[in-house]
Amino acid sequence: MTAQTSILYITYSNELLNGESIFVSSNCYPVKASRFEPAGHSFHDAALKLRGCFMEENTDDNDDNQNSSKDKEHDYMQSSDSYSSKGKKKSGDGPNKQDHYALLGLGHLRYLATDDQIRKSYRETALKHHPDKQAALLLVEETESAKQAKKDEIENRFKAIQEAYEVLIDPVKRRIYDSTDEFDDEIPSDCAPQDFFKVFGPAFLRNGRWSVVQPIPFLGDENTPLKDVDLFYDFWYGFKSWREFPHADEHDLDQAESRDEKRWMERQNAKLSEKARKEEYVRIRALVDNAYKRDPRVLKRKELMKAEKQKKKEAKFMAKKLQEEEAIRIAEEEKRKKEEAEKEAAEAASQQKKIKEKEKKLLRKERTRLRTLSNNVVSQRLLNITNDDVENLCMSLDILKLKDLCDNLETKEGSSQAEVLKDAISNTDVSDKDYIPKNVPNGSVKVNGNAPKNNIPKPWGKEEIELLRKGIAKYPKGTSRRWEVISEYIGTNRSVDEILKATKTVLLQKPDATKAFDSFLEKRKPGPVISSPLSTKEESEGVSLKNGSEKADEVVVENGVANGEEDVWSSVQVTALIQAVKTFPKEGSQRWERIAAAVPGKTVNDCKKQFTLLKEKFRNKKK
Repeated sequence: MTAQTSILYITYSNELLNGESIFVSSNCYPVKASRFEPAGHSFHDAALKLRGCFMEENTDDNDDNQNSSKDKEHDYMQSSDSYSSKGKKKSGDGPNKQDHYALLGLGHLRYLATDDQIRKSYRETALKHHPDKQAALLLVEETESAKQAKKDEIENRFKAIQEAYEVLIDPVKRRIYDSTDEFDDEIPSDCAPQDFFKVFGPAFLRNGRWSVVQPIPFLGDENTPLKDVDLFYDFWYGFKSWREFPHADEHDLDQAESRDEKRWMERQNAKLSEKARKEEYVRIRALVDNAYKRDPRVLKRKELMKAEKQKKKEAKFMAKKLQEEEAIRIAEEEKRKKEEAEKEAAEAASQQKKIKEKEKKLLRKERTRLRTLSNNVVSQRLLNITNDDVENLCMSLDILKLKDLCDNLETKEGSSQAEVLKDAISNTDVSDKDYIPKNVPNGSVKVNGNAPKNNIPKPWGKEEIELLRKGIAKYPKGTSRRWEVISEYIGTNRSVDEILKATKTVLLQKPDATKAFDSFLEKRKPGPVISSPLSTKEESEGVSLKNGSEKADEVVVENGVANGEEDVWSSVQVTALIQAVKTFPKEGSQRWERIAAAVPGKTVNDCKKQFTLLKEKFRNKKK
């Protein structure tokens, strides 16, 4: 036997060996594959050979025909062994469901087959397996029952081919059939980081067949830009599937008798498939979530974002810390400056207090000096000058005027001192600007008997201030030539500038607490003069008769009380004493002098004695 140089190629579907050709060798003669079918006399010869005629002569030919028939049968038989049913989901009529793609010879394409490929494959398969073309197979069977069974088998096979074409050529029916076709629904749950793309890449490609949008994006690799990665996951998180989920109890739309019944059937079928749709959505979402959690590109970006966020957080913390430290430093600096300012203010206040105390001390010294120098004048009653006149001078004159007056009194004696005091008493109502001491500072002296002119503004009197308040209330804002009208209303020739300045200074000043006593004396109504009816003694000194017409038994009453009746207190005097005690507290300077001035006809000693008696009476009443 000589070796054959030509080798027959046998090919299988792409699902086996990736569609590559395989070589088969044997020690026997190769089988001759016929590309033509017998017809006419050849058909009868083939039929006789199949029936056993010419057995010895055509043994090899019979073997060739049997092998070719087996190959033909293998062409249209369902190749179910090519697919594994493990982990796969089937739906339909059960285990006897026919494979439409395999019947038409499209098992290697399946859902990827186009309409043109389906039509072409159907024409070839229908022509090949038409009952008229398979009539020779009936001659092989010996009995009528076997022939009938073979005939039914051929017809059923042809009907199955027609049914497969009807299903696959109709878009709706084909979508339903493809949805129930064999498919692996399993999704990967975990994998090693280096095997991520090998595990999840095929899973996404396998499930991408259900996508409405085609083509689907690919998973890529480690070098894929993050922009494409985001687009990939956005697509799968918004995945839209065309997969159908027919139910065993659903209605057949072709059996509907009317349009309304068909719509009702569609609604019922949609309800039955809704649960399966939700499960499919959960399955796809689980696949995308598992991939997103384990994608090394996403994990790397998250780590970078986390590091950047931590860096920003640290920078923010440091900035906040620096800001707090700066705020603390500024606060400490302000506190230090404030303490220094308070210290300086305290020192200035202490210095000012010392100066005031020194001035008060000098003022008391000058007042004592004036009282000492005027004792002779008061004791001799020269020019009717009394202690009260001297006290008024002491209280009304400032330290410079007191010093000038005392210096002038030291150079005089007797009646000359009295005249100086009388002039000073008569000039107590003169303003400070008209008063010029002897020793004028800076060498300014009287020239031609005229005092130097000063630019000191004229002070506002109480009457003017009251008139100003009334004028402002009487002529409100909006009055034509308001301030000129107010100036005319006051009537003291005040200019508009002086009035405007006074509204910002004089009217806004708070009343001075040290002048409360003076205000009280001015507002107090004069008390009645109390004269004693028992007083008949004429004073030898200090008595002044009015024009010499008063009687000798009339006594000049000082402070409204006769000397013999100093211990007699009227209800008016007691009331005035109590009110004065309440008005002038213990802390005030010269309290009893002010109280005595407030009580008509009583001296300081009388007020003290009466106050003591009132205190004792009050305590006795409590007991």
